Amino acid sequence: MFHRHTNPQLYFNEQSVSTERHIIPYISSVLDISPSVTIAEVGCSYGGNLKPFLQRGCKATGIDINPNSIKTAESIYENDPNRKNLRLIARDIYKIAPDELPAFDLIFLRDTLEHIHNQESFLLHLKSFLKNTGKIFIAFPPWYMPFGGHQQMCESRFLSKLPYFHILPKYFYKCILKLFGEYENKINSLLEIKATCISIQRFRKIVKKQHFTIEKQTLYLINPNYEVKFGMKPYTLPRLINLPLVREFFTTAYYCVLSSC
Repeated sequence: MFHRHTNPQLYFNEQSVSTERHIIPYISSVLDISPSVTIAEVGCSYGGNLKPFLQRGCKATGIDINPNSIKTAESIYENDPNRKNLRLIARDIYKIAPDELPAFDLIFLRDTLEHIHNQESFLLHLKSFLKNTGKIFIAFPPWYMPFGGHQQMCESRFLSKLPYFHILPKYFYKCILKLFGEYENKINSLLEIKATCISIQRFRKIVKKQHFTIEKQTLYLINPNYEVKFGMKPYTLPRLINLPLVREFFTTAYYCVLSSC
């Protein structure tokens, strides 16, 4: 798993294919992805998710706090025929004022929300970048799912395949990571995700508190991303286990589209 994130072009391609196959069709049921649509992705990494939108003539803005990711994205898109419609920004979204950017039809977050501190303030801040009719697409792995702690990124092969141990108390979780030889930087990164963990229930509470409407939502037993990574077809959560609390442990991906109330 880890090699995917250390190979920028491979990671870019996987993002692009998955967005083309699954996310654009998902969003298209509530928003027509036409050339007139303006899009912003927060946490864009190398920008692979934006490529299918650019190919449809959309104007896109990619924002990432990591300047190295943006630098890599600029390199990948250097000779892309749609480069003129892409703006790449290496900044913390919290430090960008709404009047610095045009209002967007769609704000896009894929596997980003679980890394964000103070998600309540974050969603409220995003609202200020939306047009009145704008939508926010969010996809994230719920915290209590088998690999909600992103432990697949561990150097240890055993830990990278060990489900659910990330939900242990912080002290025991850290001890296990150290015991299996994880580097300090990796441990800190995994503890950061533990600190910002987001469950389905807590997400829905935040959405309600910040006066968003959930226009569409889907819980997946098999994450759509797994198709390009592992050749596994997406599969929604069966009704039998789509129950409060129970679904938290079996939903590998939560997709939704939000609009302002």
